[in-house]
Amino acid sequence: MASVAGTSTTIPKLPALVPEPVELPAELAGLRAEVRSFLDDERAADRWTPRADVWLSGWDEGFSRRLGERGWLGMTIPTAYGGHGRTALERYVVTEELLAAGAPVAAHWIADRQIGPSLLRHGTEEQRRAFLPGIARGEVFFGIGMSEPDSGSDLASVRTRATRVDGGWQLNGTKVWTSGAHHAHAFFALVRTEPRDEAHRHAGLSQFLVELDSPGVEIRPIPLLTGAHHFNEVRFENVFIPDARVFGEIGNGWAQVTGELAFERSGPERFLSTYPLLSSLVGELTAASGGVDAGTRRRIGSLVSRLWTLRAMSLAVAGALESGEAPELAAALVKDLGTRFENEIVDAARLLVDVPPDPGAGSGFARLLADAVLHAPGFTLRGGTNEVLRGIVARGMGLR
Repeated sequence: MASVAGTSTTIPKLPALVPEPVELPAELAGLRAEVRSFLDDERAADRWTPRADVWLSGWDEGFSRRLGERGWLGMTIPTAYGGHGRTALERYVVTEELLAAGAPVAAHWIADRQIGPSLLRHGTEEQRRAFLPGIARGEVFFGIGMSEPDSGSDLASVRTRATRVDGGWQLNGTKVWTSGAHHAHAFFALVRTEPRDEAHRHAGLSQFLVELDSPGVEIRPIPLLTGAHHFNEVRFENVFIPDARVFGEIGNGWAQVTGELAFERSGPERFLSTYPLLSSLVGELTAASGGVDAGTRRRIGSLVSRLWTLRAMSLAVAGALESGEAPELAAALVKDLGTRFENEIVDAARLLVDVPPDPGAGSGFARLLADAVLHAPGFTLRGGTNEVLRGIVARGMGLR
């Protein structure tokens, strides 16, 4: 209670921004060592070269299958559906080691990160049995069908429509920035099944499981600045979606998507995309003649301390997800802070080492820096712009 001019005023208690801290069980050290040994063997066999932002750019279906063979995909999927029945924290250990190593994880990333858990939460028994075993084997790949042209991060403004027809639905519209759609087997599409009501913008939305080889689906590439092809525009012209591919409940799309975004926004990929560059930066500084000055040590120390803080926050969200919670507020916060941190690693690398970025280099600091510089504009956009995420946090705290 606070007293103002002889009166008492109750100061409202703000909600916790982040769930309770989580400590990784000591027995997971063995799993971490096993993953590191596997990655060392992979690099020794020259199967891939470490890169920055690998969960977008590192598409390697063979690598995904090798992870599946070791039981490191679909880890939290029950064994009845071809998974391994392990915990979210065990999965966290595996994913952060893969990202820190710069391993090519893009092929399976979306399917393993959010499609599997969403199928378990909202999918039918037939849908689970059709897709979960392949996800766990590293053989079935998914994209995300949320964003649309002219919508930005305002998902409630989507215009793609599904109209009821005999035996299912007819889909018309466009999705954009769809990572990996030219390789993926399917995605979840958020669409309108009822006319938009400005007073209730989140109503009338539904999700459909769209197989991307369906008649009427057209996938158009959107090249990056590098010329690489990761993003796509996906157009639907009278695409038939059978009732068996309705995902969740008609009209419940908004609630389903917001739960899905907790998986998308809070993982270690939101602050480890440029970790291989940070590691290489430390190596470059250590090898430099004349030593490292105090200002540089402080800059690196600040980055590393913030990295550990972000990791603690992300782990707390993983623990909440393990308990069945859907901490959208904390996930938005991790994504906002983490992606800004990733850009600061790029800034530090450019300032502290006199080596220009070189996209033509086969490996090493110059190539990692080039990858990070060219991918950096997307860090704070994908998964929801940081400005939108701050609005989500403010609303969740009752400030707007």
